[in-house]
Amino acid sequence: MFADSARVFIKSGNGGNGHVSFRRELYVPNGGPDGGDGGRGGDIIFVVDEGMNTLTNFRHVRKYVAKNGQKGGKRRCHGADADDLIVKVPPGTVIKDDETGKVIADMSGDNKREIILKGGRGGQGNMHYATATMQVPKYAQPGKPGRELWVRLELKVIADVGLVGFPNVGKSTLLSHVSNARPKIANYHFTTLNPELGVVDMGEGNSFVIADIPGLIEGASQGIGLGHAFLKHIERTKVFIHVVDAASVEGRDPIEDIRTINQELEAYDPKLLERPQVIAANKIDAIYEEEDSPVDRMKEVFEPQGIPVFPISAVSGKGLKELLSHVYGVLQNLDPEPVVFEKEFEVDYPDDVTLPFTVTKVKEGLFTVEGPRIEKMLGYTNLDSEKGFAFFQKFLKDTGILKELEELGIQDGDTVQLYELEFDYYK
Repeated sequence: MFADSARVFIKSGNGGNGHVSFRRELYVPNGGPDGGDGGRGGDIIFVVDEGMNTLTNFRHVRKYVAKNGQKGGKRRCHGADADDLIVKVPPGTVIKDDETGKVIADMSGDNKREIILKGGRGGQGNMHYATATMQVPKYAQPGKPGRELWVRLELKVIADVGLVGFPNVGKSTLLSHVSNARPKIANYHFTTLNPELGVVDMGEGNSFVIADIPGLIEGASQGIGLGHAFLKHIERTKVFIHVVDAASVEGRDPIEDIRTINQELEAYDPKLLERPQVIAANKIDAIYEEEDSPVDRMKEVFEPQGIPVFPISAVSGKGLKELLSHVYGVLQNLDPEPVVFEKEFEVDYPDDVTLPFTVTKVKEGLFTVEGPRIEKMLGYTNLDSEKGFAFFQKFLKDTGILKELEELGIQDGDTVQLYELEFDYYK
């Protein structure tokens, strides 16, 4: 089954925790800290697989979680970094933040590999925290957590030329006649429910990619029918070929058909009307009236607007050479690179994990609180001021220090030491 949209959950790996240990060797009675750093968590990396042409795989697997880094070890041993998680997608896949709809990455053109979520960094071991005043640090830094995100994957076909038009006007027949594509063809509406791509060979090594965008109907830009599912595939095309039933086999007016399709394109994205357009007046072999030719009427209406009209028969091939030659000439004056959607969404990597600290019961009635987090707080807090002391009390509560003291059994009147600072605990 063809699938061109999927919603999946991705999460990068957590960094491993730093280790707390001390050198213990024979004849070295006072060995210093030797706790190693934790390993890096795995990244979530999206990679283009040229052999894929659908997002069907993501209907079966909707969660992609990278592994965590290993924690640090004794003797300055660094924890192993986790392997990155590779997610393969077909070319043309646009990755969006599911909540905002903003583009994170477009896996098109030269963009074959993109790190979507970075793994968390490993925490530092206690060997990094030895100072002149603290030679036996009993704390290490925890690893930073990975990031998680719900993303929307959208496959937008990469084609130079898009065939647009109402159902059953001959787009599939035209595509099969001019390219190597072999779409299913039958005489009823919505025969084509999947975008079909083909390569048009112009000789001497020249070619371009053409896509049959499934039949549009009035109201498609508002999502009527399968409008949104179809319209997103035209966003990359550089030239539009309007295929219309010039013979009005089903009783529709080809001029009104073209206007309706353009209205839907404009309602979906006004910039689409800035792209070159060509009209392929199909089924001319079914036109029997010589006077008041529908092809002439289309030329009178649209050619003054800069939209050329080519009478063709997709069945017999009549007029196709002239149509394709004109389209190829238009493409030569356009940027050969595919349309790529710009990045709109950046994943934040805030400092989610704070500096470490330890809470220790030294003896009955005496507790110590130490670590880089405490040193940093004491460096910017004026405890002699009322506001500074209020901040200090809030700091003890918000960081969980008071909770740890209570878990260690602190009682009213016990002493708490924060380096040179001492205070009596009262609940």
